[in-house]
Amino acid sequence: MNGLMVRWLLVTISILITSGIMPGIYVDGFGSAFFAAAVLGILNALFRPIILIITLPINIFTLGLFTLVINAMLLEMVSGVVPGFHVYSFWSAVFGSLLISLVSWLLSSFIDEQGKVGYIDLKKKGDRWE
Repeated sequence: MNGLMVRWLLVTISILITSGIMPGIYVDGFGSAFFAAAVLGILNALFRPIILIITLPINIFTLGLFTLVINAMLLEMVSGVVPGFHVYSFWSAVFGSLLISLVSWLLSSFIDEQGKVGYIDLKKKGDRWE
């Protein structure tokens, strides 16, 4: 449960960073970003797998780039539900979802399953690292 809360906070931070960088995405404050991260997580868990299966032929034809459109649609859905979180155009949603994903991935790469900051300690043994 601790890991879930940490990742939720990381997505919240990703949304706040994205709203500061992207001119087409606006967040009123931390509470709106926190609620938007929750709704985005629920939509990604419930609807995204179904949508990906339904759009599989298009996704295969576009070599997976249609997934960006799906992510943008989900971000626009969150914008319609969460007060204080606004996405103004489709292209803002596309680039915003890409940026949220990248920042979230970067931040969560330092977090293990228990929600603790982790790192890899490599030691050189002979000519290889272990």
